[in-house]
Amino acid sequence: MGYGELPEEAPDSSMLESDEFLQKFYHALLELDLEEGALACPETGRKFPITKGIPNMLYFMRMRSERLA
Repeated sequence: MGYGELPEEAPDSSMLESDEFLQKFYHALLELDLEEGALACPETGRKFPITKGIPNMLYFMRMRSERLA
């Protein structure tokens, strides 16, 4: 995403008490917009492209509906 202010690993409980960490986490979660790139599914590794801020997950939704039918 290009925002290197957060650690690569999941935070431990002591980080959750840090105002500095919480401010950076809030900024990354609620104030940044991803315009171009991709989202990756942690289970399958499939990547879904993001174009002009809009993720395209149609393939995933079609496959899921076919599986449920």
